[in-house]
Amino acid sequence: MSAPAHRLTPEDLLSAATGLLAAEQDPLANMANLSALIFEALPDLNWAGFYLYRPHAKAPATLFTRASAAASDQPEASSSQGELVLGPFQGRVACTRIAMGKGVCGTAAQTRTTQRVADVHAFPGHIACDAASASEIVIPLVAQGHLLGVLDLDSPRKDRFSPADQTLLETLVITFLATLPAA
Repeated sequence: MSAPAHRLTPEDLLSAATGLLAAEQDPLANMANLSALIFEALPDLNWAGFYLYRPHAKAPATLFTRASAAASDQPEASSSQGELVLGPFQGRVACTRIAMGKGVCGTAAQTRTTQRVADVHAFPGHIACDAASASEIVIPLVAQGHLLGVLDLDSPRKDRFSPADQTLLETLVITFLATLPAA
């Protein structure tokens, strides 16, 4: 399942995202719409979405709002603790939880650096949520020094993501992070 071919220029995508994000204050709604916009606008994608960072807790929170509040009341765990939990996305059913440092998403989260992988099958420890994925790019969401999660895009085409795509996606993440309320 690939995204429909409603391609936008990078400038048009950034403009559309800026307008979309400015119109809504809820981060969950913005992540959902940003995932949909990226999935529709960029060619050759089979997945676009977010994983949210959650520190390990003795008793897991049952509500999204509680998990957010609990995380903000305590110091952030070290970069090797915690996990990524599936957030808003477009595409096939996905892995629900990813350990820090595991796969492309966990590596991006742990290192807090963008991971642009031309061939996921050559990536050590790649987690194959969708066997059709051939390349991947993951951008960490870091605000005020705190890891919030990652933006993950997969493609069925090897070497799909260019340095220009990386710059565009990192700019989209910065634009999204700017909409979050100050802690």
